[in-house]
Amino acid sequence: MSAEHFVSLGMTAEDATGRAALVDRVARGFTGLMGAPPEWCWFVPGRIEVLGKHTDYAGGRSLLAAVPRGFAVAARRRDDGLVRLMDVRYGSRTEIDPADDTRVLTGWQSYVQVVARRFARNFPGASLGTDLAIASDLPRAAGLSSSSALVVAVATALARRADLQSRVEWQSEIGSVEDLAWYLGCVENGLDYRNLTGTAGVGTLGGSEDHTAILACRTGCLSQYRFVPVAHQGDAPMPEQWAFVIASSGVPADKAGSVREHFNRASLGTRALLQRWNEEAATPAASLGSALADAGALTRLRALVTDRPAGGFTSPELLRRLAHFVAEDGRVPEAARAFASADAEAIGRLSDESQREADQWLGNQIPETRTMASLARECGALASSSFGAGFGGSVWALVERDAAGAFAGEWLRAYGRHYPAMASLEWFVARPGPAVTEVVVG
Repeated sequence: MSAEHFVSLGMTAEDATGRAALVDRVARGFTGLMGAPPEWCWFVPGRIEVLGKHTDYAGGRSLLAAVPRGFAVAARRRDDGLVRLMDVRYGSRTEIDPADDTRVLTGWQSYVQVVARRFARNFPGASLGTDLAIASDLPRAAGLSSSSALVVAVATALARRADLQSRVEWQSEIGSVEDLAWYLGCVENGLDYRNLTGTAGVGTLGGSEDHTAILACRTGCLSQYRFVPVAHQGDAPMPEQWAFVIASSGVPADKAGSVREHFNRASLGTRALLQRWNEEAATPAASLGSALADAGALTRLRALVTDRPAGGFTSPELLRRLAHFVAEDGRVPEAARAFASADAEAIGRLSDESQREADQWLGNQIPETRTMASLARECGALASSSFGAGFGGSVWALVERDAAGAFAGEWLRAYGRHYPAMASLEWFVARPGPAVTEVVVG
């Protein structure tokens, strides 16, 4: 396909050329494997969480951007009801019967299975049989939301194949892209969404931040959202002279695998806080964020937790989790205003605070992410922070756009001196890119 489509969406010429090549690779691979061309193709991006660490599932705010890397997806209907998916880049495959509740898959295949089963449950009788091919240029388990991007990719293809948007269930429950993002977050974590009942998720207790960024963020902007429910609160233009350099720490952050227990404990802490609040509240709150909306609520919740903790946590643990949520949630609108006014000093201060408190209060940092974020600032970044689930993953550094390549070289050399075994790591330069887009392959 031509790169012009991606250029028209606001990508740089280099990014547009790379994405067009990725889509072409998937379309050719699909045709070679299936013996027929795809009916539909999409590009599904990854995302950066600029600020808003572990706030979404608790009803807080995040500042987000899609990145110009992600999944190319090709799909074609099939008539036997099976969902088959092939990864063109790695050669791996899976075949899923959405009606089969007995088979349990693991790894990336579990994400495909979870989407297919949830759609079969929520939209009974839907024709979900689909052949899919994918390829991604996102680093795996690096905090860029490759797993949720896969969920969105599969959901987008199955929804089109089954024409789910015409179903009464869809029309009554999913009225906007924000609703869809919330729903797909519930698909992944297994929770009920309004009247669409849950099935087993992938095992993580996350929210819908990733799905929202992938589906709804705007090119050239940092987008602010509040969650539970998902609500768009505004966009801050990314100054033209700035860019993000995104680098993997070299330590995987597989939130559904190696770090799931740690990730879920951070989520369970906010559930325990909400439980304690609702035990005393006249009207139960839907989220921690909504519970804290009223004047005096924070003081009241601190007293409740100090008097008697909940959820198997100690009072000090819950007070730290509460302190982190309140501080991180409050930084998000400040950061949006700072980006809108190109206030590099404020963004640097806010990112430093976010990084420090994620380490001290949230506890999701490791030596590699601490070092990488600190070195970015030492090498001249305007701001820097780790992001995503934590316990590994990637770090973003905000830099002058014209100096991004030189900065990246200096930054990664410095990191390699601290961790020689990780001297060769994936990195790329990014400005906020487009959300999911359908593409035509000629």
